[in-house]
Parts: sequence; C-alpha cells; structure tokens
Amino acid sequence: MSAGSERAAAAAAAAPGGLPAPCASKVELRLSCRHLLDRDPLTKSDPSVVLLQQAQGQWVQVDRTEVVRSSLHPVFSKVFTVDYYFEEVQKLRFEVYDTHSGPSGLSCQEDDFLGGMECTLGQIVAQKKVTRPLLLKFGRNAGKSTITVIAEDISGNNGYVELSFRARKLDDKDLFSKSDPFLELYRVNDDQDLQLVYRTEVVKNNLSPVWEPFKVSLSSLCSCEETRPLKCLVWDYDSRGKHDFIGEFSTTFEEMQKASGEGQAQWDCVNPKYKQKRRNYKNSGVVVLADLKFHRVYSFLDYIMGGCQIHFTVAIDFTASNGDPRNSCSLHYINPYQPNEYLKALVCVGEICQDYDSDKRFSALGFGARIPPKYEVSHDFAINFNPEDDECEGIQGVVEAYQNCLPRVQLYGPTNVAPIISKVARVAAAEERTAEASQYYILLILTDGVVTDMADTREAIVRASRLPMSIIIVGVGNADFTDMQVLDGDDGVLRSPRGEPALRDIVQFVPFRELKNASPAALAKCVLAEVPKQVVEYYSHRGLPPRGLGTPAPEASPGCTP
Repeated sequence: MSAGSERAAAAAAAAPGGLPAPCASKVELRLSCRHLLDRDPLTKSDPSVVLLQQAQGQWVQVDRTEVVRSSLHPVFSKVFTVDYYFEEVQKLRFEVYDTHSGPSGLSCQEDDFLGGMECTLGQIVAQKKVTRPLLLKFGRNAGKSTITVIAEDISGNNGYVELSFRARKLDDKDLFSKSDPFLELYRVNDDQDLQLVYRTEVVKNNLSPVWEPFKVSLSSLCSCEETRPLKCLVWDYDSRGKHDFIGEFSTTFEEMQKASGEGQAQWDCVNPKYKQKRRNYKNSGVVVLADLKFHRVYSFLDYIMGGCQIHFTVAIDFTASNGDPRNSCSLHYINPYQPNEYLKALVCVGEICQDYDSDKRFSALGFGARIPPKYEVSHDFAINFNPEDDECEGIQGVVEAYQNCLPRVQLYGPTNVAPIISKVARVAAAEERTAEASQYYILLILTDGVVTDMADTREAIVRASRLPMSIIIVGVGNADFTDMQVLDGDDGVLRSPRGEPALRDIVQFVPFRELKNASPAALAKCVLAEVPKQVVEYYSHRGLPPRGLGTPAPEASPGCTP
C-alpha cells in the first residue's frame, strides 16, 4: 500500500469516527543562536546545527546547516523544510556543534558539542517562534547559550524566484589585497526585525564580484507580499568573523521585477556612516540584479478553478472468483439493506469525482464476464450494454447499470485489466493533443484478485504515465494482493516488461479490507490521496498552466488541496 493509504488506514483505525489523516503541510524552519560557548583557543567557535527527528524511538539525522565561521551569535542561511502532520507528535532535536569536519560533513564525531534542544514540531508551529536554552549532557545549561527556531508555513506559497546578483567598484577594505565580498538578502518583518533570506558565497579578492544564482520561495523572500521591504547588505569577509561592512540598499520584490524588466536593476551600495560624514560621498559601489526569473507554482486547485474537468471511469471485475451473485457469500451479492464492497468503493470515490465533471456522466465498464448475446468472454464491455455510449447519468446511474448488469452476464475470467487501461488511455491521448489543461482522466478498477495479464498491464501503465490519466485499483475481498503492490510505484519506478520506466507514478493500490470499518470520507481520502499530486505533475511536465493563464508553468506543486 502507498504511504497515503497507510496513513489513512492508521488514522481510520486510531481516530474517533474513522477520521482520515490530513495531508502534510510544508514548514520551513530558520535557525539562529546567541551566546554560544567558545571552544576554540585562538578564535571563536565555528557553529553549525544538526536537525534530528525521532522515528520509531530512535533519533535520525535529517539535515545540517552550513558552518558560520568564528561566530558566537550565528544566523544560519540554510533552511530546514519538514512535513507537518497535525495528528502526529513529531519530536525534533537541534544539536549545535563547533565544527571541524568541514561545511558538508554529516558526521559530528570530530566536532565539539555546544548544546542541544528538544521540542515538538507542533510547539514550534503553534508559537511560530521558539527560543530555548541549549543544554549539555545531563541537562546542564550551556552557559547563556540559546537557540531560536522560526517556523513558516510554505504550503500555500505560489512560486519561487531565481536571482542573480553582481557588483562593481566596491570599496576595498583590505590593506594588501582586494575585498572578499559576499551579499546578504533580508526580509523586513512586520515587527521591523530583519529575517535572513539568503547569504551568497564569498568571492575572493574581487571588487566587481559575480555571485552564483540562487533560488528562494516567494514566501521566504517576501511572505508572498511583493511590496514588503527587502534589505541587502554587502560585506568584506573576514576569516575571524569580523566582517567589514561595505554598504547596503533597500528595495522590494515589486521594484526588482519592474527594474529588471526595464533593464535598470541596479542600486547604489551605501554606507550610512560615510554618507553622513563625507560631503562628496556617492556610494561604496553598485549592486546589479543580473537576472530575475519568477516561476509561478500551480496547485491542483489552480487547475480545477481554471476549468480542468476530471473524467471518471469505473471498471468492475466480473470474474467467477467473486462467487455467484445470487449467493449471499458472493462479493457481488446485492443486499437491499447494505451495499456490497464494490458499491461502497464505487460510491465513495465517484461522489467526490462527480463534483469536478460538469456533465456528471461517467463511463462504466466491466471485464472478465461472458456477455450477451453470444456469451463470449469480454475484458472491455459497457455495463449498460450500449457499446456506442458507455456513459451513465451520475453515480446513481452507474449503480443502477451495475445492478441491472449482474443477472445478464455469466461471471467467468481471467482477470485481465490491460484492455480497459488501454481504452481509457486512447481517450486521454486525444485530450493530450489539445495542449490544454482541460480534461484529466481517473480510472477506478475494482477487482477481487491479482490481475492475470500482469506483463500487459505493466506495459499499459507505463504508456499511460505519459498521458493525463491516473489509475486507482481497489482490491475487494480477502484475496492475497501482495503481487499487486508492484503496480504502485511508491517503492520504486514501475517498468514495462521491456525495461521502459514509467514517466510518473500514476497508480494507487488500496486493499479495501484495511479500510472496511472506516468512514466513507476516510476511504475516499485514502483512495484519492495521490490524485492532486499526479494531476499537477502531469501538467507541470508538459509545461501547461491552468486554462486562462498564458504563461507556461515550469514548476508545479500539488499543495494540500481540500
């Protein structure tokens, strides 16, 4: 089962009323420290912070910041991005080290421990800003050392910015060589505090440096407010941490975009002290925005609100292993008082999908049965027995067609699903040629056993992975569905028998029995958990924006869409 179905199943079992787990929000964590212990005899400590997260009772290292040289009050540029789940207690530990193993070293064995702090991600998110003392072993305070963690929800951010800066004629702060400049970009928060957004690399011995391009989310840069003040500081790097201030300037993202578009994106780099004291002072150099690229990030909801329709097709297993529909033990038995598993899965998924289909007409297909009039086995037949129009009016129309179909067919076999996947794929291929984000196809396959034509099914799925299409397979009954897991690409890339990899993961497999006692809402959320991501991934790969927006979408994010 995929991660989404595992999470929903666990939540359904543990939560009151079978409530499903919500999808994760993305949270950025920004770190700074004050009054760190000094472990270096000749200079100051070179601190970095290691993030650990508790998993199954063990602390696991997740990430590590850069090293800030010779500083007891570091502000770290590296941002930690973590998934936040409301229903979980997510324990975090921050460990600060005087680093000797190099900026990219993951091992802390050679480093001096300066203190640690434990808390939960929920505490950080609830308070937005947490400042705690750093503790040494056995709970002793590390002097006056503190660590501050600031959380920011980036789930709703709507893009990222790629920036490239250079400068010319910067002031020379070094006696025997030229300045070693680096640039810091800050966001001005509502309380007027400066929040570090990015720190460039140091360009050695150069008064006209060209810094490497970098990317930041629009949320990080300006809290998605294009008029929010930004501040840039330019420094001459000092290995002892006593960097010499060269100058600064203020701007906004709105101003940056306008100036970049007009080819005038440059600012005087001003030292306020020099400006105050020197009559003819103009600047300490000029900083130029060499390039600005704004990449809009589209969510699933953006595509839906842009008019993208979700076309829903259901395919039902009519093989003999389901049992005689007239027998109450059959998976197809129609109980007037309680729907069978096929109907439960069909209704709970279909009722959600129908909200995204304007004509409310759904294709309903069957496979594995002998059908009239010749009673030949078919692996692709319309359950309304109209081969010219296999669509039914609404979910209730599908239910009625299914119930009317049962007494007219002879359950047989084998369990071949590749023909139906290929049929829906042909329709999706026609949609692909429109080069618009207008129609996406979801195929729900309901089956009581492992498919017989596994090789052909893998081939069909790999081909369909290049089309606007997702496949949901719900296993009903108590069969062993272990072999079906290979179709769900969560544990690796699905490949065709010829070795061709799927372009993207489009299959979600869910055993119905694991959610049997969950609410219909829990089952629907589990079954449809991966669809928003799959929709966005497809249109992102094609570079197609939501309809009505003319700019192609180079990046996309599934977000957490209700």
